[in-house]
Formats: sequence, C-alpha cells, structure tokens
Amino acid sequence: MTDATVQTIEPKTLESIRTVANIGSGTMGHATALQFAVAGYPVKLVDCSEELLKRGMEHIRADAEEFAQAGLLRAEDTVDDVLSRISTYTDYENGVSDADFIIESIVEKLDVKQSVWQQIEQYAPVDTIFATNTSGLGPTAIQSVLKHPERFVVAHFWNPAHLMPLVEVVPGKDTAPEVVDTTFDLMASIGKKPAKIKKESLGFVGNRMQLALLREAFNIINEGIADAETVDTVVRYSLGRRWNLVGPVASADLGGLDTFYNISTYLFKDMDNGTEPSPLLAWKVQDGNLGTKTGRGFYEWQGEDGQRIIRERDEQLMQQLAEDAAVEDADCKSE
Repeated sequence: MTDATVQTIEPKTLESIRTVANIGSGTMGHATALQFAVAGYPVKLVDCSEELLKRGMEHIRADAEEFAQAGLLRAEDTVDDVLSRISTYTDYENGVSDADFIIESIVEKLDVKQSVWQQIEQYAPVDTIFATNTSGLGPTAIQSVLKHPERFVVAHFWNPAHLMPLVEVVPGKDTAPEVVDTTFDLMASIGKKPAKIKKESLGFVGNRMQLALLREAFNIINEGIADAETVDTVVRYSLGRRWNLVGPVASADLGGLDTFYNISTYLFKDMDNGTEPSPLLAWKVQDGNLGTKTGRGFYEWQGEDGQRIIRERDEQLMQQLAEDAAVEDADCKSE
C-alpha cells in the first residue's frame, strides 16, 4: 500500500525521456520495443531468459525489415541502425536502472504484474514513469502495491502493436495528471494515435466497444440469422469502412440522431443484452477451438487461406501506416 510519508516526486516531461526500458519480448513486447527504437530511443529490452530475448529480437528484425520496405523508417536509418538501439537484459537491476520510461507487456495476471512492478521499483529511478500495456486489468489495483503509485499509468497498445496506431492512456486512482499528459505526448511522438481516457473502467474504451459488437455478432450466428463469414462481410463493407473514417458517434450525427433513436426503440429489445459470455463462444473454448492459437475457431487457420487473411491484414495495416505518415509529412511541410 502507499506509504503516506513518502515524498511525491515530480514526474518526467517528454523532453526528459531519453531511455526506455521494455519489459517482455513476446507478441506485444517485441513490437513496442521496435516502435520506440524506430522513433530513435535507446531501448533496454528485458525478459527472463536469453532464449526469449533472442526470439524477440528475431521478430523485431523481421518487422523492422517490413517497415524499411514500406518506407516507414526514418530517412537516415537502416534496419541495423534500429536494432543497434536495442540492448537486451535478463535482470531488472541492469535493465531499468537508468530508464526514464518503462513499458511492460507480460502475462495478464494481476499478482504477476504487481510482483514484477515491485521488483522494478527497487531499481528504477524514483521519477521514472511506469506504464503497463494491459488490455483490461485496472491500473488502480496494480499501482496499489507501489511506493510511488502516482507515476503509474496504462499505455494500452493494440495488437499487432507495431501496426495498430491506437494507444489508450488510462490513469489509476492515484496517477498524477502530469504522468498521463507526458505518456500521451510520448505516444504521439513515436507515431501513435493516443487516446486520453478520463477514468479507468473494465476494458477501457476499445475493448468495451469490441465486446459489445462481438456479443451481438455471436448472437446472430447462434440464432442462425447469418454465419460467421457473412457477419464479417457485413461489418467489413459497411461499419468497418465508415467507422475507419469518422467513428460511430460522428456517424450517428451524420445519419441523424432521430433516426438512430427510432431504430433503438424497437431493435434494442430484440438484441442480446446478456451479462454472461456467449454460449457459442463458451462451446468453442470448451472444444479447444481458440482461433489461430489452435488452428481453428470460427475459421480454419492452418491452411493457406488462413495465412492469406493474416498476410493481407498486415499488408493493409502497413499501407495505412504509410499513408498516415505521408499525410503527416505533408501537413508539416505546409505549416
């Protein structure tokens, strides 16, 4: 718990962040490390074994090469330049002792995260900002075990973290507003599109929206209204196209709030409003059909078709990143 006698420390500013420590080198961790290195920051990548670090660096090189091919590295950088900014460590003392900002992407278990952050706090400078890349655990619960909870914040990257622009910045009960501001500015400075969330909630904003849509998608499939592929087709070529441009709330304004009100008077009553997981989703999990993890979910992922979907998704995300960068570059030149 927080020690009331501990002096509050002035948090870092964006200008004072020079070195980043990245805890975890797996699916999310290797991608966040790459993002900071591409932006020019020295990154200290920390994991519990040399084998995991080696695998993480292999993924970082592969992703950096794709960035280079898409023209997403800085003009003066090569892939080797990016990788040279990343050093690897298997201990916290050497991995975080001079870090100004620490981002953690480890297993989604509260007790594990609390333990890891307590260990990190033993070695990190007292004014270092602590950020967890959790997708749903509450920052208040994690920061409650720290001596300086005011410097702890959520920076929730979306998977694949090097291709998805969004980062949700979420404060806990004791997080200092300046920490939120600096983290927001840091995410913007590395090319992300940060969203400053006013207060913590389960699932933050993105996952609340995603699960609300999935609840009805699973209901539609379970009721026999449409199959999984048809549901995906409807979303991809209607809501997906529209929301990528203006978002759901602005879309409602554009469509007329009276129209959406009238539809809601009868449609809400017919939609799934359950508070338990979808039975269809439960059956899939019980049968061990977990999606790409096991090769089968609603789709088959082991064959060429499954790999094609993933490849095309990543290619489109990369193209959109390149287009975003081109627009930002043009805006800067016109100022």
